[in-house]
Amino acid sequence: MNQMQTEIISQLQKFRLDKIEPFAESDDEEKKFRMEIFNELGNLGFTGMMVPEEYDGAGMGLYDSCLALEEIAKSSVAHAITISVSNMVQSIILAGGSEEQKKEFLPPLAKGQEIGAFCLSESSSGSDAASLLTTAKKVEGGYRLNGSKMWISSAGIAKTYVVMARTGGEGASGISAFILRDGMEGFSYGKKENKMGWRASPTREVIFDNCFVPEKNRILEEGKGFKVAMAGLDKGRISVASIAVGLAQRSLDEAVRYSLDRKQFKQAIFDFQGLQFMMADMATEIEASRLLVHHAAGLFDTGNSNQKLSSMAKLKATDTCMKVTTDAVQVLGGVGYTSEYPVERFMRDAKVLQIVEGTNQIQRVVIARNLKKEYRG
Repeated sequence: MNQMQTEIISQLQKFRLDKIEPFAESDDEEKKFRMEIFNELGNLGFTGMMVPEEYDGAGMGLYDSCLALEEIAKSSVAHAITISVSNMVQSIILAGGSEEQKKEFLPPLAKGQEIGAFCLSESSSGSDAASLLTTAKKVEGGYRLNGSKMWISSAGIAKTYVVMARTGGEGASGISAFILRDGMEGFSYGKKENKMGWRASPTREVIFDNCFVPEKNRILEEGKGFKVAMAGLDKGRISVASIAVGLAQRSLDEAVRYSLDRKQFKQAIFDFQGLQFMMADMATEIEASRLLVHHAAGLFDTGNSNQKLSSMAKLKATDTCMKVTTDAVQVLGGVGYTSEYPVERFMRDAKVLQIVEGTNQIQRVVIARNLKKEYRG
């Protein structure tokens, strides 16, 4: 890491310990998202790291963003994932949006004044995203959207939504992408989901009832929406992987510290070889995951984005995170299963990382498809 990256981690470590950590447990219990924390992270430049300075971003790379997300996730996956998804919305607008769209929507997102949300999944189209049913019917001056989206992170607190809807026939080629704003007529929300983890980050259904969207809010041409979504997900998967690395690292930290202090049979439980082997494996898998994430992010920053490595990073890091958080609870034993220690929250937060941005089963499909292309030429 260079000096700037070291400073990013140092600054965020202090911020999360001072501003996030004291409230992490109570916010999880109360399902409370603190917008002021997001705003402060924006003031520090961490909510629009990959947006060029001309749109009020920091002009940094995905590698830098991954370092930041890893550090934030050590205290709050809820805040890290909010930034990650908002970043994905920014990247989609930056890559495919018109100059007018970039100037209108990017600055408040990049500065942390507003949150972005990504709307693709539906009740009948999760992994099979290309089968989505939400429609966008062409009318004078724009489109009328009808349908709903499920499991939308930040729904209700976000202001800008990138929405995929069907403007044409079946399949991916019939999908277009639109930018919607909270408060549009015909745009509403369903109930807040009662989730196992990420409880401080709201997840809701988004509903479109004859919602009018101006034509100027369409991203690229009709039929390009699925391509827009998949490009955003390729970057988003690396970001989610970095969050998994941060959560796993914090879980290991808690396990090692506890095992050094906890005594049984007149010695620290760390000194029992069974636990030593477990924590050695945890540390090794975390480091392997981190290196894969950094490699995938580094390639992206040099213009050599690799879909296979993006999926590998997401698969490896999130599977590792689930195993490490579970093992951390095991190291702490009975108290690890209570809210007296944060590892039970970490284990709950880890599970959905294997599901979002494409389930890990889908990641294996993506990896296999790329292998097939490589070997068949």
